[in-house]
Amino acid sequence: MSAYKPYPAYKDSGVEWLGEVPEGWVVLPMKRISRLCTERSESRSFQVGLEQIESWSGRFIEGDVDFEGGGIAFQPGDILFGKLRPYLAKVWLADRTGEAVGDFHVIRVQPPNVPEFVHRILLSRDVISLIDGSTYGAKMPRASWEFIGALPTPVPQSDEQTAIAAYLDHETAKIDALIAALRRLIDLLREKRSALISHAVTKGLNPDAPMKDSGVEWLGEVPEGWEVFPMKRLAKTQLSNVDKHMTDGERAVKLCNYVDVYKNERITPDISFMPSTASDDQIKRLSIRRGDVIITKDSETPDDIGVPSLVAENLEGVVCGYHLALLRPLDEKGVGEYLAKLLKSAYVRAQFSASAVGMTRYGLSKYDIENVLLPVPPPAEQTAIAAFLDRETAKINALIAKTEKAIELAQERRSALISAAVTGKIDVRDLGLHARV
Repeated sequence: MSAYKPYPAYKDSGVEWLGEVPEGWVVLPMKRISRLCTERSESRSFQVGLEQIESWSGRFIEGDVDFEGGGIAFQPGDILFGKLRPYLAKVWLADRTGEAVGDFHVIRVQPPNVPEFVHRILLSRDVISLIDGSTYGAKMPRASWEFIGALPTPVPQSDEQTAIAAYLDHETAKIDALIAALRRLIDLLREKRSALISHAVTKGLNPDAPMKDSGVEWLGEVPEGWEVFPMKRLAKTQLSNVDKHMTDGERAVKLCNYVDVYKNERITPDISFMPSTASDDQIKRLSIRRGDVIITKDSETPDDIGVPSLVAENLEGVVCGYHLALLRPLDEKGVGEYLAKLLKSAYVRAQFSASAVGMTRYGLSKYDIENVLLPVPPPAEQTAIAAFLDRETAKINALIAKTEKAIELAQERRSALISAAVTGKIDVRDLGLHARV
């Protein structure tokens, strides 16, 4: 922000979080410059739900939806503020007529104030933080209009509001374009990582290796010396029924749960495992050890199922938790490091996706897991492939992490710029006029 100049003169706003505001600005409750719309609509001509508003950017996500029942009518220029979990900052400036379905406050800015400026205020990090701190309801926190309506709001003259909004539109569009490009780069890196894994676990590392027909149409040729057989010949499968509830008479354990597996490629001691209890039989069957592979056996979508995580070390007292399956490679057959990589390949994931059944949640049975077809090289080659993929995917993962950090910094700059402009900490009036030309 150092490149920006301040206003010539400031005054005390009388509001602690706001501090000083430029001379000529006033501070008014939000309800003095806008009103809450409550008129119901049953037209269902154009419906908007929370999931269609991108957090913090205010961008509308197009898509075909059909919500049950009617909502609050809105018109172009109205602001739809997501009142459920306001820390998500789902705030959209409507560009058409429709109805807000679900947890929205529909806010109509009153002339001569400018909707684009007020929208930016409601998306600023300070205002979102204040509103989030006011919520009621523990499990489903919501923001009340009473609090939002009473919120002290910095208000410049309408032409200045327009200039600030124009400048922010211009600058945030450039930041958003950068973020979009970085996200595309991440997608390409993930595709490269997936292709690298899929090729290595189906074709091996030697491009000159003699090949043979696998006998499986979707797999094609595999190197000579490889076999293709179901999971049950490579690893033993155990489905877990150990839940998070403490049960009298059972032994205390640490639970490796769904999130631990879904979010981590490796299960290590630095994970904060959930305390629970388990029976002697469960402890015997489901205690995890180095080389085991744990997979998620259900998911909300069939294409996000069977996510694997390798148990990297022996972990005393840790058992595999509910909604998971424990895969233990058979002696002289399977190597856990290879199996974990194999389960990430497009070929295996496609089989799991096709096998998953359900409606609101999809699951794999023990039969589905045990009978998924796998290309299997000799154990020594499994180890070599796993080591190669560890090295190469680590490079790609580092690039992804670096790119994600760049996105985070761009988002922080975007948020800081909006907050500074709409509270008068920087003077962008001339810049805003140029942006409108």
